[in-house]
Amino acid sequence: MGRVEDGVTAEELEDWDPGTSALPAPGIKQGPGEQAGMGRLSQKCWEPEPDARSQPGPALWSRGRAGTQALAGGSSLQQLDPENTGFIGADTFAGLVHSHELPLDPAKLDMLVALAQSNEQGQVCYQELVDLISSKRSSSFKRAIANGQRALPRDGLLDEPGLGVYKRFVRYVAYEILPCEVDRRWYFYRHRSCPPPVFMASVTLAQIIVFLCYGARLNKWVLQTYHPEYMKSPLVYHPGHRARAWRFLTYMFMHVGLEQLGFNALLQLMIGVPLEMVHGLLRISLLYLAGVLAGSLTVSITDMRAPVVGGSGGVYALCSAHLANVVMNWAGMRCPYKLLRMVLALVCMSSEVGRAVWLRFSPPLPASGPQPSFMAHLAGAVVGVSMGLTILRSYEERLRDQCGWWVVLLAYGTFLLFAVFWNVFAYDLLGAHIPPPP
Repeated sequence: MGRVEDGVTAEELEDWDPGTSALPAPGIKQGPGEQAGMGRLSQKCWEPEPDARSQPGPALWSRGRAGTQALAGGSSLQQLDPENTGFIGADTFAGLVHSHELPLDPAKLDMLVALAQSNEQGQVCYQELVDLISSKRSSSFKRAIANGQRALPRDGLLDEPGLGVYKRFVRYVAYEILPCEVDRRWYFYRHRSCPPPVFMASVTLAQIIVFLCYGARLNKWVLQTYHPEYMKSPLVYHPGHRARAWRFLTYMFMHVGLEQLGFNALLQLMIGVPLEMVHGLLRISLLYLAGVLAGSLTVSITDMRAPVVGGSGGVYALCSAHLANVVMNWAGMRCPYKLLRMVLALVCMSSEVGRAVWLRFSPPLPASGPQPSFMAHLAGAVVGVSMGLTILRSYEERLRDQCGWWVVLLAYGTFLLFAVFWNVFAYDLLGAHIPPPP
């Protein structure tokens, strides 16, 4: 594991002997209480090996990781854990850091103190200490801090002096997305510019390129769906082409006109990019594509004669998840003018849905067939409030450890299976009249 900026790695931590400036590794292994970070950390996080403390000289530690072993003198254990309680005192560790001038990231030392405040003796589990140094956090870590006083000894991020343009932007993103000061500080100090948020930027760029190509080809930039050649695109979802499964996703690259593209691109860059910076490419791409797929499948069930274009399903999944997260953590959010911005966002999203409904049922121009459906917007919003909110509330936690995530995933999988069977059998059974594909 490489060195973090102004900090140390987990390997350096486990090799540290306070007598020689190397991190300790006493003869101890994890026991059943390794999840003691939950609540008040009342259980022991390790148990001594039977003869580890009785034998003189170096003792072997096993911390439950394959291939992770280190040697340390018996005096190291006595300095860190003189009473053999299985915990490390935060004040003791901080004193050793300062006395030996170990280059530990001050932000991580602050979080160590915050974690220790969740235990009435001011102590912290050794495994939690290693996870903190190696930039890993479990759900028990977050709960331990949440149950503590969370009073960090340093000032908030807004008081950080001498920040460059990019770091100020990172700080802005932290306050826009995260509701907890501990989470904001954690994200700010461990954020790296590589890899950049490429997913939302790439999707937006691809949508713009596709729109420009079709605009130049059709010589039409507004209400492109009224052009007879538009629906012949292999990207558009059309009920007559539902056997071509790729169309259930690729329709997100096509748009009705400049107004829809501009609205979606703006939201993808203003909301999608910050979300991807905080929560990562995998989670945000999963949420966006889940909204897109749910949008086309919902249209195939509820508006069986209508085609679908535009990335509104994914956009509304992102926006709804973010707005729901802000509402549920209203007191903790520190973004400026949050009430005004919330109202403006809701007005803009409602206006876009209203415009889509108007184009679907009261088209301003005569058309050869049904206009694109608006149901993708609503399906994306449902995905955002359910799946998206679960993702955004699990910052730095593994989703597979969240019970709510499996419930949402089961519901989404059930919907997918139902939609597949519907598209295979329902059209013929119901005798639905589908306009011939172009």
